[in-house]
Amino acid sequence: MTHAIRVHAYGGPEVLKWEEVEVGAPGPGEVRLKQTAVGLNYIDVYVRTGFYPQASLPFIPGMEGAGIVTAMGSGVSEFAVGDRVAYAGPIGAYAQERLIAADRVVKIPPGIDPSEAAAIMLQGMTAEYLLRRTYRVGPETTLLFHAAAGGVGLIACQWASSLGATVIGTVGSAEKAKLALEHGCTHVINYREEDFVARVKELTKGKGVDVVYDSIGKDTFPGSLDCLRPLGLWVSFGQASGPVPEFKITLLSQKGSLFATRPSFANYTATREELIASANDLFDVVKSGKVRIAVHQTYPLAEAARAHRELEARATTGSTLLIP
Repeated sequence: MTHAIRVHAYGGPEVLKWEEVEVGAPGPGEVRLKQTAVGLNYIDVYVRTGFYPQASLPFIPGMEGAGIVTAMGSGVSEFAVGDRVAYAGPIGAYAQERLIAADRVVKIPPGIDPSEAAAIMLQGMTAEYLLRRTYRVGPETTLLFHAAAGGVGLIACQWASSLGATVIGTVGSAEKAKLALEHGCTHVINYREEDFVARVKELTKGKGVDVVYDSIGKDTFPGSLDCLRPLGLWVSFGQASGPVPEFKITLLSQKGSLFATRPSFANYTATREELIASANDLFDVVKSGKVRIAVHQTYPLAEAARAHRELEARATTGSTLLIP
């Protein structure tokens, strides 16, 4: 018998229950993993609260982890027992052991720490598609990244800086400002002390930025649009403060014929080829030293409720691991 966090009803962190579960033999195309670390992400909060409802209750939350292959189902030829692997999705990561489709798992290459891998799969591949595919960031790019001291933010700002971009980040404290500056930001705005729109206009001499990466949602709308140059791109990839309110699409033309997109990890890694390419780009930039992974918090998996409370209180920085 093994243990996992299960959710029997949507709600606050208290619905995360540490329970005994049975993990069967892997079916065709599956592998069984003994997990060494699990990543904590804000999407886990959306799932727990029911904002992203699941097919049925109870369920095991969590989208990201790393572990060791202990068994394989029929038709699996890419992996062997003992391989160290990592993944981002599907749901079910908050467990000591789990089954997962083999085509959603990647081998952890030499030079990448297995615990580090658990902390970067979802956040790091999110940074990859945001910077390399949603908008192709380069030396001519000036960008605004909200929550620059968060898990995705610390990875993305370093990566964008390595590509030659001018990186403006928003944070909520002096401590987080220092952290963001140490991880790639050219300029940092403490939104609790400054009007981020006015400060962006000042930093860009009134031009605005090429692209805004916004995982905050309600609290940064429509301010994010006001930070963009004409024909700029607003990338809304999260809503930590709540959903973006409904707006008329004509608002985009009124503010400079802007573009807007709501990308999802699932769509950018839908095929095995896309998943492997994204993971390899991420592993390469980490091994090069251009991106340093900042695991600032670890919790026992059994204390996932405490981790969720601190994440929602914005008391965490960088990446967080849950240890089975």
